[in-house]
Amino acid sequence: MSKTTNKFSPEVRARAVRLVLDNQGQHGSRWQAVMSISAKIGCAPQTLNEWVKKAEVDSGKRAGIPTDMAEKMKALERENRELRQANEILRKASAYFAMAELDRRSK
Repeated sequence: MSKTTNKFSPEVRARAVRLVLDNQGQHGSRWQAVMSISAKIGCAPQTLNEWVKKAEVDSGKRAGIPTDMAEKMKALERENRELRQANEILRKASAYFAMAELDRRSK
């Protein structure tokens, strides 16, 4: 789970990104467009700039791992971690019961 709260809905984020991409020609640079639009929606310029970069990665215009692929990787890593923990528990339980069986036989 994210450590920060998502103050803005996905619709607001998408609209802000679209505004930056559509209006960057009217400003001297992309950063100026980001500054202008972030002030209007009430978010930090750095935050809006990250949204724009992520949208470009997701659309294939920028190199990087798309959001859906990153989510799949995260889920697989979590599953892998859980399976390793389960295997460790089973390994310890097996050793415990093997020792109990040896103790039972030796009596």
